[in-house]
Parts: sequence; structure tokens; C-alpha cells
Amino acid sequence: MAECANTLYAQWLSEMMEEPRIANGKALPTYRRALRAIKECKVVMQHASEAEDLNGIGKNICRALEEKHNKYCLENNLPLPQKHRKRARNIIGAEDPEADIADSSRDQPPAKKRIKKQYVPNYRSGAYALMMALSELEKFAEKGLPKEELKHRAQPYTDASFFVATDNTKYYTAWKSIDTLLQKEYVCVKGHPTKRYCLTNEGWAAADQMRMGEATQNSTEQAGPSKTKNKNKPVSTSTSTSQSSKVTATTGVVDLSSDSELESEVQNTPLPKLIPIKDSGPSATKSASAATLNSKPIILQPGTFEVKLLLDTREIQAKKNRDYIAGELLKQGIDVETRALPLGDAVWIAKVNTACAPAFRLQNINDDDEGSDEVVLEHVVERKRLDDLLHSLKDGRYHEQKFRLRKSGMRHVTYLIEDYSLPSETQAHWAQSIESSLAQMQVVDDIFVKRTAKTDDSIKYLARMTRSLKKMYEHKELHVLPSMSLVVAMHHKTLQILREKSPISTFCITFSAFCSLCDKSDSLTLRDLYLKMLMCMRGVTGDKAIEIQKIWPTPNAFIEAYSDLGPDAAAKKKMVSDRLAKQISRKQIGPTLSAGIAEVWGK
Repeated sequence: MAECANTLYAQWLSEMMEEPRIANGKALPTYRRALRAIKECKVVMQHASEAEDLNGIGKNICRALEEKHNKYCLENNLPLPQKHRKRARNIIGAEDPEADIADSSRDQPPAKKRIKKQYVPNYRSGAYALMMALSELEKFAEKGLPKEELKHRAQPYTDASFFVATDNTKYYTAWKSIDTLLQKEYVCVKGHPTKRYCLTNEGWAAADQMRMGEATQNSTEQAGPSKTKNKNKPVSTSTSTSQSSKVTATTGVVDLSSDSELESEVQNTPLPKLIPIKDSGPSATKSASAATLNSKPIILQPGTFEVKLLLDTREIQAKKNRDYIAGELLKQGIDVETRALPLGDAVWIAKVNTACAPAFRLQNINDDDEGSDEVVLEHVVERKRLDDLLHSLKDGRYHEQKFRLRKSGMRHVTYLIEDYSLPSETQAHWAQSIESSLAQMQVVDDIFVKRTAKTDDSIKYLARMTRSLKKMYEHKELHVLPSMSLVVAMHHKTLQILREKSPISTFCITFSAFCSLCDKSDSLTLRDLYLKMLMCMRGVTGDKAIEIQKIWPTPNAFIEAYSDLGPDAAAKKKMVSDRLAKQISRKQIGPTLSAGIAEVWGK
């Protein structure tokens, strides 16, 4: 293929394909088509918007390329690219459809083109304040602002409150304006599990326009009478604690005027003994998350929470009796609740008391999702019938579930296996594999295996376990890691370091953070997704997938390795087996499996 006419765009698309949010799921084929279209284009494009006329490239990809191009120009002191009229006919060689229009139609007056009015937030509204606060960041910076910091930065720019509702008939604050900015695509959300907000290209353009309007407003006010000089001027951040906009950091209450005081329910709430742990010093390893290790966990004292059992909504005995297990547990006096769990079939949480929940949320800032006042304990149970275990061994779910359980950071993982009579032929063929898998769980994976005869026995086991955990945890301190400091890729390693330093302490996270970290899609790093993709193939176990990943670190590198072999089909079939031939037999990939991998990845 001839040399690419738009090498920078091709390079940026290749880099974006490596990002987890793109490589995760359905987006990757779209970006592959876009990269192919860019490489095949023979015309040099001056602006990313011109790429929209190529087959396979839409507005979102053009917007991402435009951001990359703007950032590249700023870093290299180059003029920003100017957006010109679309050159679709020059790029794709399409004929001009207007050439065939009849002369009679040319005499008709052209229809007036409807101009869409650009949305600009009203001066000193909630949306205006959020835009002004975000525009204080470095332009096109990768990092944004978390919710609480953004609210405090935006407060001086508005007369409304970001912390309490000024109208007793309403329940929302000025923060509600963020929904409008997200809908207008002026603001985007990044980060995981803590959300961070930043301006998009359209947002920066609108913010620049707003700042020009603010400068005009200020100059007009200065030219007017002295009594109206500072009527609507935004209060600077340094004076945000004055009477006109006083923020109380400990309660989150905003006093908007000196004449009337707004009170929050949090002010009248008794504070539990939420004591920060002392600094633990430098991190024990460079690869661990320094932010999490150096943050101060929140300590929940005994008496401020209650232990209860959560059961996955899919954990049923039969389709006709969906509530059987939960109902039987309630009969035995177990406080149980059913909800969708991101991992496992049963987990235990410490529910913070109603009187202590507001104070707990104040310390654990930027965690306001459902379950922010619930702390996940260190135990998870995966329940399987023997036939379900056999099916998971056949289709590969067994390895994927073990992988996610290990990655979750749970200290105690239990596999609850219910014996189920299998056909004699199946039992004879798979008995050795089942026993080998269960033994590997206990010896290699450090997973406790409990076998029961029937569902009722499993219910009794869960009831006994719940009573034991209530006695164990309700009389000890819980060290809750702040959600804002959690790093997905480093979470498991961070917990290992903390537990080594303080083996008797219990380190936990909130249920909302647990859902984010264990989500099957959102929490996956590129490496995790790559391994899952490899393990989808029959015969590729976790160990073999890891060995492949060591040689070809990314999906793109794996695909390019096949591409470098050209049309030689025989070489492609042997590529993986030849490279792993010297590995130990347990991880070795034979010619048949290697050919199957090439059939999927080598095309």
C-alpha cells in the first residue's frame, strides 16, 4: 500500500484503539474501519472534520481526532487547524449531484437554511458557573475535576447553591445543570470509579465566548454608577467564604446572604467516630497506587453499622419460585436483600446507620451513587450446581469467573458446590476434570470449596455464615478506603500491601465503588480485556493466555505480528506454537490450537 497521506491521523487512531474504553466491546471494529479509511485516503486533510466524508468515520471519531490535532498544535507551537468547507467530492471522488438539476429549478429562490442557535448558559446560572469553573483548567487537559471540587469552584460564579436547595418545594440544587451540559455535549465524564468532569471542544468554544461576554459585562458595570458596580460580578475563589457566598466545608452548607440562613439536615446529624488512620509512610512498592496508599481510610467504629446479606437477583432455585432462597433465609431470621451483584452470588455488607450515614458521605466525597452508605466486607460466595460447574468448564466461564474473583481483592472467596446427579456417561467422562478443578481451586487459587447435598443445605450454610460474620464484624473497626483515591488497575495490589502492613485490620470499600471496580466491562483494563478475548477460544486457559500476552502485549501487536507474515497461511498457523514451544507443557500450545488462534486473529 502507498504511503499514508494523513500519517498523524492514522497514528492517533492506532493509539486510540489501544485505550480500554475503545478496545472494550463493539467499538474496536468501528475504529479499525476508520483507520483503514484514513490509510486509503489519497488526499491530505487540513482539518479532522474532513474525515467525516470517508466511509466508516462518524462525528465522534472526527471530534476525537480534532482534540488530538488541537493538542498537538498547542504542544508544538503550531497554529490551530482551521475548519473549511467539506471536501467530500475531492476526497471520495463523488460527482456533484447539482450538475443534473434542471434549468427551471435554478430559477427558484433557494430555501433558507435554518441556522441552529448555539446554546449559551444564562449569566450566573448553574450551568454558567460549571462552565466557568471548568474553563479554569488547562485547555485540553486530560484530567478533569471531581464532583465536590467542581461544586466548590463553581459556587462563586452563581447566586444559586450547589449544596442545598434554595426552594423548599424542590429537591435539586444548581448541580442539576450538569445534565444539560452533558446533553449539549459541552461536558464529558472521565475517570473510574471516581467521575471527573471536563470540557469538550464545543464546551471550550462556548466557554471562550462566555468569558468574552463576562469581560464586556465587567467593563459595562465599571462605567455605570458606583452603587451597581459589583452587583453581579462573580466572587473570586479567594473570597468565596465571605457573607455573600460562604461555604461551610464540614457540612457542605452554603450561606447565600447575611440576612437569611439555610440549614441542612446534615448539621443536625450526630457524627459517628470516623477517625482517620495515621499516615502509613511511603509505599512498599513502586507499582502500587501511591494515591490510595497515602490516603487516610475512614474508620467505622462498632455500633455505627449493621451486617446484612446481599443475594444476587439471579440466585434462584427455579424459574417458578424466584424468591425461594431469600424467603427461606428470612424464615431463619436472616436479614437478606436481593439485588443485582456485579460479582458472586452472595456478599455481605456493613450498612451504615441512618444517623451516621450523612457524616460518612461527607468524608467519603465523590461517592454519591447507590450504595455509598454500604461497605462491602471481605467475603464473597459463588454458588454452583455440579451441572452448572461442568458447563462452565466446557465453555470457559470457569476460568473467567476465577479471574474476576481474584482481581476483586476479596480476602475470602468461597465456592458453594451443590451435588447434582449427572448422567452416568457424563459422570464417567468428566469426573476427573471436575475433581481436578476443585482441587486446583483450593491448592493453587486459595479458594475455599464447600460441597452440599441440595439447595436447602446451601441455605442453611449461608444462614450460619451470616450469623458468624455478624458476630465477627459488628464488634470491630472497619477501615474504608476513600472512593476518590481508588485506582482500578492497582486496587488488588494496594489491598495486598495494606493487609501485609496491618494483618488484623479489615480494609473495605463502599458497595457503589465495588460495583464500579467489578463491573464486567467498565473496570476492565486493556490487558484484562485482551486476556478475556484470548480465553474465549476453546483450549486457551488463563495460563496460556498470559503467556501469549507476554510475547504480544496488546491486541494490536498480536494482529500486526500475523500481518507481518503476509499471505503465508502455514506460517500463521504455526506462529504461536513455535514461539511457545519451549514453555513448560502445562502452558504449551500445540499446532492444532495454534491454527485455531490464527483462524481468528490472523485474518
